[in-house]
Amino acid sequence: MAMSSGAAEGEPMMDINTTPLIDVMLVLLIMFIITIPVQTHAVKLDLPQNTVNNPPPIDPVKNEVSINNRDQVLWNGTPVDMTVLRQYLDQSQTLNPIPELHLRPAADARYEVVDNVLAVTKRAKVSKMGFIGNEAYANY
Repeated sequence: MAMSSGAAEGEPMMDINTTPLIDVMLVLLIMFIITIPVQTHAVKLDLPQNTVNNPPPIDPVKNEVSINNRDQVLWNGTPVDMTVLRQYLDQSQTLNPIPELHLRPAADARYEVVDNVLAVTKRAKVSKMGFIGNEAYANY
C-alpha cells in the first residue's frame, strides 16, 4: 500500500525527516516566550503634592535672594534653581506695588553664581533691587 516515487525498492530515502527539528524549534520558541520578561509601558512621574499650609513664595513687600557659601541660591530662605528664580521674579514684578528685591550674597560665594543671579534679575526687568550685607566684604 505504500507508494514510491519511482525509486527502486530497497534504496535509502534521500529526504530529511524534519518533524523532530520542527518539534525542537517549537519547544525552544515556547521557552523563549515564557522566559522573556513582561514589558511595562508605564511612565513614573513625581507629581507635586498639594499642601494647604504652604506660605506664598512671594512676599508683597520685600523678597530676599541670598547665595550661601555652598553656591546655593535661596529665595526667602528656600533653595531654588535659576528657572524657579526667574518665575518668582516675573510673578513679583506683576504685583502692585512692586516689592523690593534684596540680594544677599555670602562673602565667599563664587562670583559666577552671583553673576548668573544678576543676569536673571536683569532679564526679569527687576526695578527695585538692593544689595544687603555689604559690610561682610570689608575684610576682603
